[in-house]
Amino acid sequence: MTRFVLKRTAAALLVLLLLSAAVYGLFYLAPGDPARLACGERCNPQQIAQVREQLGLNDPVLTQYGHFLQGLVTGRDYSAGTAVLHCDAPCLGFSYQNDQQVTEIILDRLPATFSLALGALVIWLVIGVGSGVLSALRRGGLTERALTVLTLAATGTPVFILGLLLLMAVCAYLQWLPFPTYVPFSDDPEQWAWNLLLPWVTLGFFESAKYARLTRSSTLETLAEDHIRTFRAYGVGERAVVVRHALRGAVPPVVALSAIDLGTMMGGAVLTESLFGIPGLGKTLIDGVRVVDLPVVVGVVLVIGAAVVVAGALADLLYAAADRRVALA
Repeated sequence: MTRFVLKRTAAALLVLLLLSAAVYGLFYLAPGDPARLACGERCNPQQIAQVREQLGLNDPVLTQYGHFLQGLVTGRDYSAGTAVLHCDAPCLGFSYQNDQQVTEIILDRLPATFSLALGALVIWLVIGVGSGVLSALRRGGLTERALTVLTLAATGTPVFILGLLLLMAVCAYLQWLPFPTYVPFSDDPEQWAWNLLLPWVTLGFFESAKYARLTRSSTLETLAEDHIRTFRAYGVGERAVVVRHALRGAVPPVVALSAIDLGTMMGGAVLTESLFGIPGLGKTLIDGVRVVDLPVVVGVVLVIGAAVVVAGALADLLYAAADRRVALA
């Protein structure tokens, strides 16, 4: 198991290095003037030249990328007028338009995105795994057909359409809830939960469809194995067979997919964040693109990519912990 962990960790670090090179090349070496994009449209030629010097864009390409990596590993210095600001590692750059370090911007937005992803994770696991197991146990019956229809509806309904329908039904017509306004957990936990309830349900219901299908197929596959038939032949109760043995075989792929989706949601819930006005990473990325704030865009893309890579490595480790045969392969 230790060898498996070291192998997956080394692979993740290599992918992160390649990711940083790809992101830097895509945004800083592409045709155009990255200094102008970083400085903003209102900058004059003198300010653009100053930003170019501060970012080291006059240096050779490998030197530029070396400074970029240095910022990620050990931090780097940026001049702001007459002062020199030190950006601690991992330094994701300096937003000249916001006059703020990109790391600070991301750390300020991260709790909102994490709150949305974590609450949606609970909902899609409860709905998806529960309906998947129920469909497998009621195979061919009316219950399975009804759950299949709901799964297809969740799969075919875009998340922004579902969110708009919930907003109109729950907030406008029924007036059960006020229109969501994000409140930090530290300010008011109760209002934090109430204002995130609709975004959680929207994203959780949308994602639950694939978990229902995955759980159903994994459960049916496990129930068809020889050792399950042996347990039944020895008179083991159906509940014990399902809970202690069938679900054990269905859990590993669900756990692995959950880890990957949680990492993807750190920046992939752009539509949900924009629809409900949640100040998370996805909305920050959209705002950075809209005002052409290059350091913010690069920083958010790096964080989202790193979250996906780390989530993939974590998914492999969780899968191996749930099924030791994976680590021995």
